[in-house]
Amino acid sequence: MLVQVLVPLALVGNGLAAGVMLSTVIGVVPWMLAQPYDRYVVATRFLWSRYDPFMPIVNALTCVLDVVLIFVVPAAVPRTLFAAAAGLLLVVMTISIVKNVPINRYVTSLDPAARPPDWERRDPRMRWRGWNLTRTVLALVAFGVNAWAATALISM
Repeated sequence: MLVQVLVPLALVGNGLAAGVMLSTVIGVVPWMLAQPYDRYVVATRFLWSRYDPFMPIVNALTCVLDVVLIFVVPAAVPRTLFAAAAGLLLVVMTISIVKNVPINRYVTSLDPAARPPDWERRDPRMRWRGWNLTRTVLALVAFGVNAWAATALISM
């Protein structure tokens, strides 16, 4: 019974997080790259205050669900797949904490009205985009692995 509750929750959490991340790749990031300095800073402040409490919670909860599933699923193949998904989500969260969050903090600390003189050299948008794309691909792969694990369970 526990597995029947945890697997759908892991799939929903991972799918939701991966979907939100994919939406940033196809919509938010191109829009942010098109913004002038002042609007980019204001937009980052606006968006980060909405994504930051939501995304870390969803990714962490999904990772915890995958870890729990490693111990409660009776078969080796799904257990291994849930472990792989948890590992991928740990990498997603590590990239977020080590790469993307420091960039967000830097940008939100800026004064939108006072563009730094070396902005062209220090503009972090392309670095943020690259790391965001990497973690999005990993989150999507984790979702596929979680779906594979669920399918393996159903097939038993």
